[in-house]
Amino acid sequence: MRITRYAATFGALGLVLAGCSSEAGQQAAEATANAPEVAQDVEFPAGSTMAELAEAGTITVGTKFDQPGFGLANPQGVPEGFDVEVTKIIAGELGIAPEEIEWKETVSANRESFIQNGDVDIVVATYTINDARKQLIDFAGPYYVAGQDIMVATGNPLAIEGPDDLAGKRVCSVEGSTPAQNIRDNYPEAQLTLFDVYSKCADALRNGQVDAVTTDNVILTGLVQGGQGAFELVGNPFTQEPYGIGLTKGDDEFRGFINDTLEQAFEDGSWAAAWDRTAGAITGEPAPEPPTVDRY
Repeated sequence: MRITRYAATFGALGLVLAGCSSEAGQQAAEATANAPEVAQDVEFPAGSTMAELAEAGTITVGTKFDQPGFGLANPQGVPEGFDVEVTKIIAGELGIAPEEIEWKETVSANRESFIQNGDVDIVVATYTINDARKQLIDFAGPYYVAGQDIMVATGNPLAIEGPDDLAGKRVCSVEGSTPAQNIRDNYPEAQLTLFDVYSKCADALRNGQVDAVTTDNVILTGLVQGGQGAFELVGNPFTQEPYGIGLTKGDDEFRGFINDTLEQAFEDGSWAAAWDRTAGAITGEPAPEPPTVDRY
């Protein structure tokens, strides 16, 4: 297994995510015990992306390394979480074992460029499907639907209950993210601060440099769990964020294959099992109803 990451990312992770270490260890053990089956003697149309990946025996995948429950690097630097398990399901259908996946750390701002430049084969990284991104890349899925929410200091000292309360407040999100753009477009009176990763936003909230952090509710839930009692979730999602698998624009055959794989995972229970042992273990919620794949 090969791993590529940015060393700077982890400088902000120590305190914020310390509380997630036990969950991460449990996730690692369960993920190993419940690794998806790897298809044998796979055959794909000659020249297809599936055939090329199957022949190579490896796939390069961009994912987050700092998001508990979806993509969090363990002490060995290997990412764990729901996005990781969904990736393993896709890789397994290509005949690629989990240990042959090459993980490449992505942040919100570089996901499209990684795909366009061929740095990765797919991106599975809490990646919201939207029309602007579909001008540059294609998406399979969605495989999950989140909602934008707000994280504040424990006790909610500024009584922030929703996005309308963010006017005049110092609000943190990350560069290149849908939540940040939503704040710019619809809540311009908020004082927006942007970092490259959400763990730095959590540090800024802990240190009193910002008043709130906003992104998808499942990401914030992981930060709350790892915050050692410093944070709480407002709990009023105000958008829908369908997560998709990013891939090269125009590769309709590969997109169709991934969509087929996702629908099969929805039906056979492997998707729900992946949720239960990763994100579900943090949120305490059972797997939701799977979304409808958008075969645009």
